[in-house]
Amino acid sequence: MKCKINRNAAKVLKKQLESEEGQGKMVRVYVTHEHGDHVHYGLTFDTPTEHDEIVKTDKDIDVLLDKRNDWLDGVWIQYFYVPQEGFVITNPTKGGHHHH
Repeated sequence: MKCKINRNAAKVLKKQLESEEGQGKMVRVYVTHEHGDHVHYGLTFDTPTEHDEIVKTDKDIDVLLDKRNDWLDGVWIQYFYVPQEGFVITNPTKGGHHHH
């Protein structure tokens, strides 16, 4: 499975992983809603399960993806400061729909 993270997202995620909430956990991307031809993604901190693949990224952050869900292969985690601050998760290999 594949996952990309932009520089802003890596900076924010590293800071969150160092916080009390993130101690000993990893970043997980998951599907919150599925609508036939597209899905919405969520982001949380979690520990690996037997169904996860730990995906190494070029930003030194490992991401947990559930191997049973094809929508997760190829996700791109981005963080933007404008027009509003927050994460945007897309999957360019699946049509690029995203969730903020």
